[in-house]
Amino acid sequence: MDLRRLRGAHRWPGQANRALVAVPLMLILVVTLVDILAPPEVHLGPFLVAAPAITASFGSPRMTAFVGAVAVLAQAVVAVTRTSLTDLNHSFQITALILISAFVTFFAYRRERHERELTQLRSVAETTQEVLLRPPPERIGPLRIASVYLAAEAEAQIGGDLYAVARTAHGTRIIIGDVRGKGLEAIGDAALVLGAFRAAAHRQAELPALVEYLDGVASSELTDPGTPQDEQADQGESFITAAVLDVPDIESALRLINCGHPPPLLLRDGRVTPLEVSQPALPLGLTEFVRPDFAVESFPFEDGDVVLLYTDGIIEARDHAGAFYPLAERMTTWSGDGPRALLRYLCADLMTHSGGTLGDDAAMVALERHPAAET
Repeated sequence: MDLRRLRGAHRWPGQANRALVAVPLMLILVVTLVDILAPPEVHLGPFLVAAPAITASFGSPRMTAFVGAVAVLAQAVVAVTRTSLTDLNHSFQITALILISAFVTFFAYRRERHERELTQLRSVAETTQEVLLRPPPERIGPLRIASVYLAAEAEAQIGGDLYAVARTAHGTRIIIGDVRGKGLEAIGDAALVLGAFRAAAHRQAELPALVEYLDGVASSELTDPGTPQDEQADQGESFITAAVLDVPDIESALRLINCGHPPPLLLRDGRVTPLEVSQPALPLGLTEFVRPDFAVESFPFEDGDVVLLYTDGIIEARDHAGAFYPLAERMTTWSGDGPRALLRYLCADLMTHSGGTLGDDAAMVALERHPAAET
């Protein structure tokens, strides 16, 4: 089950905009009445410019122009009531109000246009995420699976974090990784590794052979000779941390190769154990000049156990005091059922800890061995 939409982008509903327009209209009414009743030496007309300015922050250009016209009409009523329309002071106030209303209406037009562009970009990003980070089945073999992707920026629904699940003849293979790079290059590297994993997970009988293949693909891409010289320095800093797992159907264990990635966490009977490997490999893309040693290590994975895979955007999230998110500790306080419930709990808790914002993209995949799910 994919939970990537837990943090949907915030959008102003049209009903909320129409309700908010009551605020500037009420402001116009109050300023007009007070200005009419005020002594002759007191002039509150300049405060009317606040009405269209406020409307431009949330309303459409048409709505902003309407509020501006109402404000101009209100100023004209004040002028007629107190003196006349030809009074120099009121004439200047009306002229200034017309000019400012036109300016903020143009601002509202630009804001609305920018919002439409962001909506289009968000739609493209969501489509890209659907293609690259395909949601795994809720049940596959003896496993129940859930996943979530949390973007640091609301406008960018996908970055360099990656995960994928592949079903093989003997079990299930899972990869989770994090591209050390930024922008489109990181997305491209993530897409490359995901494509290579999906293509090779079924062909490579042994886990080390699969990881060696992924490393070769990553190394060739990160050192592409066709890359312009001014971009090669930036690519030299790019690599991909990854954890690749093999979960057999008939054996209560999992096999793991960790390439510089945060260790998976095993939750059993309320206790959390990091699955630390004794021989971690270098991140993918850094073994070009070093002989790779992709050692497989096995860990017990029994019925009812839950394994959490995650990227460092989770454990590096900070609260207002600068403290990192204590993922393992928070897992021990969870008392729900199933990986989907676990991810919902962790996402809500993480957002509370970080004040609703993340400094980096983050992803999680939760696995539970569940005999009832066997096929």
